[in-house]
Formats: sequence, C-alpha cells, structure tokens
Amino acid sequence: MSEATRVACVMGWPAKQSRSPKLHGYWIKRYNIDGDYRVAEIAPADFPAFVQGLAKNGFVGGNVTMPHKDVAFSLSEPDERARAVGAANTLWLDNGKLRATNTDVEGFIGALDVNAPGWDRSTDTAVVLGAGGASRAVICGLIERGVKTIHVVNRTAAKAAAAKERFGSAVSPATWEEVPRLLNGAKLLINASSLGMKGQPELKIDLSPMAKDAVVADIVYVPLKTKLLEAAQQRGFKTSDGLDMLLYQAVRGFTLWFGKKPEVTKELRDMLAADVLKST
Repeated sequence: MSEATRVACVMGWPAKQSRSPKLHGYWIKRYNIDGDYRVAEIAPADFPAFVQGLAKNGFVGGNVTMPHKDVAFSLSEPDERARAVGAANTLWLDNGKLRATNTDVEGFIGALDVNAPGWDRSTDTAVVLGAGGASRAVICGLIERGVKTIHVVNRTAAKAAAAKERFGSAVSPATWEEVPRLLNGAKLLINASSLGMKGQPELKIDLSPMAKDAVVADIVYVPLKTKLLEAAQQRGFKTSDGLDMLLYQAVRGFTLWFGKKPEVTKELRDMLAADVLKST
C-alpha cells in the first residue's frame, strides 16, 4: 500500500466476528479504490487513547461497535442523528476534527424502503420491541419519516420511559402484556431487541391480530431468517431483515472514508448471506 492509501477500521471488543471487513472490502475491490479496511480489537480501557489518536494510527475513520458507541459519541463532534440516538457508530476525520454519526438510522430505513416500498404512506403507528441502542436508532428513523405514535415495548419499564424522555410525545412506553392489544390492526412491527438472535431466547409472538398488509422488520441477522420473519412471511406480510440493515448502514461510512457512494447489490447481499449461513 502507498502512503496515499486510505484506511478505515471496525473498532470493538471483540471485533473479529464483524462482517464489515468483507462488506467494505467488496466495495474497495469493486471500485478499484486505493484503500483498506481492518479490524481493530480495542479493550475499553484503551479505546479513548486509540480513537483520539486515530490519524496517528493511520486511519481516516471507522465503524464503532459494542461496547464503544457511547464513548465514541462523547469523544467526537456528533451530528444531529448521533445526538438524537445518543450513540455513535461511525467516525471520520474532517480536517483534523473527529466527527461522528449514527448510520443505523438510515440502515434501518433504507432496508425498509427497499423491502416494503411505500410503507410510510399508510403507517402512522408502529410497535417497536426493545429499548436499547438499536431501538433508539429505529425510533429516530420512524420519527424522521412521520410516524406519529411509536409503542416501545420493553421488559424494563424504565428503559421504555427513557425513550419517551429522549424522543418526546411520539413514544408511548408499553409492557409485553400489552403486545396483543397493540398488534390489533397494526401495520408495522419491528424487533429491535436481541430476542431470536443465535444464542438468545426465542421471540414468541402471535402476529394474527395484525393488519393483512402489515410489515414486519427484524434487526437480527444471525440467523438470517428469524422465526419472527418466518411467521410474518407465512402470513403474507412484507418483511425486512437485519442483513439489509447492515448493508444500508454501511453506505454512508464508506462514502465518508473513501469518497465514493457504493451500491448495495444482490451479489454483495448473497456473499454476506452465505457467510452468515455458515455461522448458523
């Protein structure tokens, strides 16, 4: 590599399981870019020094994964989306300034737009399961697209209440016991929790009360097709999965680091889907 080679990375603890190197490596090769994308496993105690010395370490930016998103947010200049979510997943250097955003917002919305075109034209209410960081990105995206009421369901009532404090009157905290009522005639359900993920408890939910033209999204992508999405497809609902969210959240970061807006192609999705299937 030359001195002009632009290098980005994924920062996490652990980070070796990340599929970002395959994803960004595909685009680097496709667009013949003088660039590289690496894995940087950084222990929490070492992360502040690493991220503050990003340029010195040879990087132009990178993705931030667990458990570093909150610290990355506090050590950078976050944009409006990062501030809305309260966490950063993408960093880049801008004339020496470390800037941050949260591309999970556009990743979720981008996937939903592709898999259920026009979903927002007839949806003013949504049910979101979970109240963690991913849920905040989902809520932010839904509000941006004009969804008026978002029922946030969480086992810990305080977390659901915190979402209302952050986002305001559009959020209505709810309990799991209320889910059957909330799904009665509902047109949009999003699982933004870890339920249904490989190694986690199953998400058991009855989708029969939902509207006939409902849309169901799941941010989980291991397994590729969760039992929630299987059940939704059996009912003829449109679905959006976590792999598409991963793909679309990566677009802006790549654009910022390498100066080229990449395209999400079927070939790329198929490559990553095959990689996910190997791990399940």
